[in-house]
Amino acid sequence: MKVAAIIEARMASSRLPGKVLLPVLSLPMLGRLIMRLKSIGLFDQIIVATSENLEDSLVTETAIKYGAEVYRGSESDVLGRVLDAAKQFNVDLIVEITGDCPIIDPLIVTSIIKSYLKSDADYVSNSNIRSYPDGMDVQVYKTKVLEHSSVLAHSPLEREHVTLHIRQNPNLYKILDILAPMELYNPSLGLTLDTIEDFNLLTTIIENLEPKKFLFSLKETLEFLDTNKRFLKINSNVVRKGDS
Repeated sequence: MKVAAIIEARMASSRLPGKVLLPVLSLPMLGRLIMRLKSIGLFDQIIVATSENLEDSLVTETAIKYGAEVYRGSESDVLGRVLDAAKQFNVDLIVEITGDCPIIDPLIVTSIIKSYLKSDADYVSNSNIRSYPDGMDVQVYKTKVLEHSSVLAHSPLEREHVTLHIRQNPNLYKILDILAPMELYNPSLGLTLDTIEDFNLLTTIIENLEPKKFLFSLKETLEFLDTNKRFLKINSNVVRKGDS
């Protein structure tokens, strides 16, 4: 079974254009995410699924620079883009990560994949029910499940949010929701990259933790923020949008 991480990433963003390539410590956020995923020994490939827009040539160049494959498809039909990326690279099992999760914890990604492999579920995720901080989101499912969903998912919202149809139809798909252990439970914390406030918080975390340990964990992030609670105010007023 061929397993691939598929990262959705593009330059366009209503709240923070170009966010996936913003640099911290001379490393673009997308490069940081790819490097974190490359540290996991379960992937046959890491694929960045971006759009055909000219500006996303920069995303393509960055993905290749950091060792990822690239698929370019529809900007609005993200379901189709992810599915076509999986088909082009003959992927059997998709581990879907969005490009706005630059400090995702490889330990959590590994844990969610292993939970899927031990189950008989069609779809396993730690983000369908929020218990981890936003920005630690992992979704695991087979390409053939997404292909089945793609035939039935017709609305623009279902095409924009890759797994929305799957998640809203537990009668069709067996869904397993993974909840955070108590030491990592923090559903109100935003460690995602959506606004300039998010970028400022992530920059603070990265500049303090990454020089000591590149692959710092969520546990270490939470310990840092618990010791420095003033930093939590940086993005505490951000209103989160719907499903990513």
